[in-house]
Amino acid sequence: MAQFDFAMDFYKDRKVLVTGHTGFKGTWMCMLLVQAGAKVTGYALEPPTDPGVFKLSGIEGKINSVTGDVRDLAYLQKVFDEAQPEVVIHMAAQPIVRESYRNPVYTYEVNVMGTVNVLECVRRHPCVRSFVNVTTDKVYLNKEWEWGYRENEELNGYDPYSNSKSCSELVTSSYRNSYFQPEEHAKDMAERPAAISTARAGNVIGGGDFAADRIIPDCVRAVLENRQIIVRNPYSTRPYQHVLEPVAVYLMLAAKQYENPDYAGCYNVGPDETDCYATGELVTLFCEKWNQAAGAQATWKNEYDGGPHEANFLKLDCSKLKGTFGWKPVWNVEQAMEMIVEWTAAYGRGENMADIMERQIRTFLDDK
Repeated sequence: MAQFDFAMDFYKDRKVLVTGHTGFKGTWMCMLLVQAGAKVTGYALEPPTDPGVFKLSGIEGKINSVTGDVRDLAYLQKVFDEAQPEVVIHMAAQPIVRESYRNPVYTYEVNVMGTVNVLECVRRHPCVRSFVNVTTDKVYLNKEWEWGYRENEELNGYDPYSNSKSCSELVTSSYRNSYFQPEEHAKDMAERPAAISTARAGNVIGGGDFAADRIIPDCVRAVLENRQIIVRNPYSTRPYQHVLEPVAVYLMLAAKQYENPDYAGCYNVGPDETDCYATGELVTLFCEKWNQAAGAQATWKNEYDGGPHEANFLKLDCSKLKGTFGWKPVWNVEQAMEMIVEWTAAYGRGENMADIMERQIRTFLDDK
């Protein structure tokens, strides 16, 4: 039995609201939910890139897609009123470190007050039984040490993006403590407050990411345009995982804590230690896989630009997630890169990307 079978069964006919559904991770999330038979409402700004995976996936016509800003509490409240969700996955964010240096106020508005607004809507809607706030591995005070950070380590991200996500974690903790503590007399599900968790994921890669200032999208754009890949910082080491890894965990966590609120808490979601790669190593792997599949000669060039401060080394300890749920990663980085190359080559040939994504999801769910 595949490890996510329970979650996929749980979501059949379940009302789920996803913020940030037009983004890279949000689109894959909605694809998974639709495949599971969920009734999905998405709330987000227009797709952040053109081209974008949201349009290419064809998912827009299969869900209730609402254009809205998480900073707009009144409109968000109206969408909650109409959708009456049972499960809420909060993914809306300003997610780019370099952009956070350029626009710190906007980054904090979206990532902090956006979280406040979503949690306020959850608080006002007893229909919500399970809430997961998606943050990042960058929430931790990074001491550049060699072992993985655990969920009880200090939260204090350095740059505006990372720090705003640390704040989002603290907001969630405050709301959980103030409004979502189970009462002793609450014997049945209807009387229990929503179960609240945060999920801190490592760097995600996968087909359909067209974002600026991310290494795999930079690789994809270069090979599709027959250009050499430019790498600004080949030395930073990160945990990399296919986008389906954390997305499936978010859904599993939301389902598990819906059934048993004792599972609520904070969880790291990352790959095994062997899948921590320096950026240059990751690009080399992309070139190898692309050249094998496409018969090309993709290469990369080191153009280190200094740039704003970013962590050089960061990885997660995922023992809690593994010990609590018996979870383990499905694909390693090599397998993830093969999926990225498959997706990119199909996109370059003008194929139906919905078919490609659905097939990759089936393969992921069937793998043990």
